[in-house]
Amino acid sequence: MSTQPIARRLETTAPKGRPRLTPARALVYLCLAVLAAAFLVPFLWMISASLKPLNEVFSPAIVPHPVMWSNYVNVFQQTQFALWVFNSAVVTVLAVVAVALSSAIVAYPFAKLNFPLKGALFGLILATMLLPGEVTMVPVFLIWRKLGGINTLFPLWVPNLFGSAFYIFLLRQFYLTIPNDLKEAALVDGASHFRVFWSIMLPLVRPAMLTVILFEFVAKWNDYLTPLIYLNDPNKYTLALGVASFLKAPGLESRWDLWMAASVLMTLPEIIIFFLAQRQFIEGIAAGAVKA
Repeated sequence: MSTQPIARRLETTAPKGRPRLTPARALVYLCLAVLAAAFLVPFLWMISASLKPLNEVFSPAIVPHPVMWSNYVNVFQQTQFALWVFNSAVVTVLAVVAVALSSAIVAYPFAKLNFPLKGALFGLILATMLLPGEVTMVPVFLIWRKLGGINTLFPLWVPNLFGSAFYIFLLRQFYLTIPNDLKEAALVDGASHFRVFWSIMLPLVRPAMLTVILFEFVAKWNDYLTPLIYLNDPNKYTLALGVASFLKAPGLESRWDLWMAASVLMTLPEIIIFFLAQRQFIEGIAAGAVKA
């Protein structure tokens, strides 16, 4: 028996080395580097300004002299920054857990089960993404006022218990990449649909779940409008609202050095989480592009 066809198949399936650097590829890399530098400049300037004395915050010098590490200490001493971080952490964790689980539960039947009006209901869910939040802002506020939710943290995370249309779509697309044989084998062995979802499907969609967690973390951590609408007590301010308001606090007027330091501290958790989950994040986004 000739081994030539086998050798040819091995050659075609063997892993290829690093792509050769062509002029076109080098141009693409150069453009990406320029864009990355353009996005980094504001962040680097913010770090530089956070380490400068107050009278030099807007100076053109990039390297601060002297370096005022005390700005970061003063943020905690002169503001309620630690309390704002705690409030934001509570809201963000509850919102992330609520929307990730609810969206995953809703997406599973749309991907793996058959029931009447399945396509119409899924289209209706997607249609809610066309409705701007400003349209429902006043009715939702009136509902929360009737429920006694004004000046509490509940309006900031409880709506996430009902899922998100975008996350439902993203998770459904990821579910579609999982073979149905796994579900059918588990059902034959006597597992319920909830057991299939919890023990088989949910672990397999971890990249998409991490993508949802990252998206929702950034959204809630930086959310300014919702706390502005519902919160009146400064002791219940979240980080975005607290950082935005402390420039008007007595004794902190125009303290741009502290404001820049607070902004850097507020941004750090997002950067850390993104780099820790970067690979899964990209995989989850790529899976969301799979056609149904």
